[in-house]
Amino acid sequence: MDTFFASPEMQICRNLRQALSSSGSTILRRLARADVVREFARSTAHGLLSTPRRLESRFLYDAQGSALFERITQQPEYYLTRTEASILAANAGRIRELTGPATLLEFGSGSSEKTDHLLRAWLARAPSACYVPVEISESALSAACGSIAANHPRARVIGVNADFQDAFPLFEVLSPVLVLLLGSSIGNFAPAEMFRFLSAMSDSLAAGDFFLLGIDLVKAPAQLEAAYNDAAGVTASFTRNLFARMNRELGCSIDTDFIEHVARFDPEKEQIESFAHFARRQTFFLVPLARHFAVAEGEMVQVEISRKFRLERFIPYLEQFGFACEMTLTDAREWFALLLLRRRPRY
Repeated sequence: MDTFFASPEMQICRNLRQALSSSGSTILRRLARADVVREFARSTAHGLLSTPRRLESRFLYDAQGSALFERITQQPEYYLTRTEASILAANAGRIRELTGPATLLEFGSGSSEKTDHLLRAWLARAPSACYVPVEISESALSAACGSIAANHPRARVIGVNADFQDAFPLFEVLSPVLVLLLGSSIGNFAPAEMFRFLSAMSDSLAAGDFFLLGIDLVKAPAQLEAAYNDAAGVTASFTRNLFARMNRELGCSIDTDFIEHVARFDPEKEQIESFAHFARRQTFFLVPLARHFAVAEGEMVQVEISRKFRLERFIPYLEQFGFACEMTLTDAREWFALLLLRRRPRY
């Protein structure tokens, strides 16, 4: 597998063009390992100094966290992945008919298993296809690229190890493009963050480009809370792993045995809120920044939100960003939806 390192000046488009002209599976990296650790440290300090305290959910996905999340998707309570995959399996051909042979770029690709349905539809209609997964977890990205390349030898696979915002400049290089954001990952954005993300998405797509968005729909609170509090405790391990990662990479020495996972539905905001509850007071040192932090017994640190959506409200909201909803796909129970959006022409 070839590897191209993106420069500190973020010349990622140049590296992508170079990758497109080469052969074999390729991974582009935005930051060197030391820079990733510094970014993690700065984000952690900022979150712990905030009121209320919160940590960025993107840092849940190191190698261990990504593996734990894959286990979460297999738990009986976690309906999201299975439901979305069934929608894709039933409708991948229809999606391909509407989009044509666009390049597939996927945000937060994880294992890329659901994308397999789309790639099969693409390759059934053309001799080749190009797939660009964008993933913050290098280990998950490497495994996904290897798996996709092995299962679909006619697909050109170019992995991008970076945050979402780093991939927006790639759209122009890849257009016509179908951008994928599956798994209701957009629900992890707070309202202001979602507004900025959708604005950047709209600004970066060319007229006629597509955006396939998966969203989890509002349903009974008990069902939602069960999905984020699985009986096997995998989600609890996922939450604790964030603090274990702080120990591994930032030298914090947090006793994770005294961290408890709490996830509950807020009916006013219509979102699941996941917290790390500190069962005893802990003081730890953030080595890269030489900063001490104390967390009191009983204190809660938010690690993730998972917003839920109503189609009758969310589709009009998306339209203000210049998107036209070409297709709305749901399962028979209407638990989950896929929205195929087209970027309208700019006037």
